[in-house]
Amino acid sequence: MVKTFSVTLFMAAALISALSAEAESGDTRLYELRTYHAEPGKLDSLLARFRSHTVKLFEKHGMTNIGYWVPAENPDNLLIYLLAFPDRETRDASFSAFLADPEWVKAHAASEADGKLVGSIDQVFMNATAFSKGFEMTDVSGKGRCYEMRTYTATPGNLPALHSRFRDHTRALFEKHRMTNLGYFKLTPEQKNADSILLYFLAHEDAAAAVKSWIDFRSDPVWVAAKEASEKQAGKSLTAEEGIKSMFLEPTDFSPLR
Repeated sequence: MVKTFSVTLFMAAALISALSAEAESGDTRLYELRTYHAEPGKLDSLLARFRSHTVKLFEKHGMTNIGYWVPAENPDNLLIYLLAFPDRETRDASFSAFLADPEWVKAHAASEADGKLVGSIDQVFMNATAFSKGFEMTDVSGKGRCYEMRTYTATPGNLPALHSRFRDHTRALFEKHRMTNLGYFKLTPEQKNADSILLYFLAHEDAAAAVKSWIDFRSDPVWVAAKEASEKQAGKSLTAEEGIKSMFLEPTDFSPLR
């Protein structure tokens, strides 16, 4: 009886949400998530180049620096960062101007006098979801802050249902369990798997707090009921098997988002 009642409440909430459209986040910008794979032994030199040159030159050429991180466990020598632009045309123009800037050409050549710093670069282009909180610096700044980047792969046709569950239930439960919601993103339509990927960022007080928050969240009866109801409505899990990836991130000393 309790489960039936919970499912009914969930479906009613979903219906109300569908009938009364939620206000958009208002964030129409293009976001670019870039992952640099530093060459062995070169991560410190890459960070130094960003600290001394790249970040300032990005800003000079109209790019909005959001956050720069390295994974808490980083055997692959990664630097991960997030930029924002008004649109794709502006993004392309900004990067063209940056790459042609004599200051960048000089800094790049000097930093690679003893060999290249980057083996490869991964790029993901994204837009904020309607329920994205965003990255208000004053709300999330503070020493000891631990960041988490999570990527969900929805089962076929279930990305809208996954969005609905986050909008109507998951985000509020995250906050209840002391997790700070930041940006929630969908991939731009031309991206591979754009119809199945949800990528988002959380902030925690520290690593220990993150572990406790996730334990408390997963055992919360409200979450258990919401998850069960959403999967019953879809007829299957909303996320693919092994379709949830998590990475804990530490902000660099030059990251605007600390």
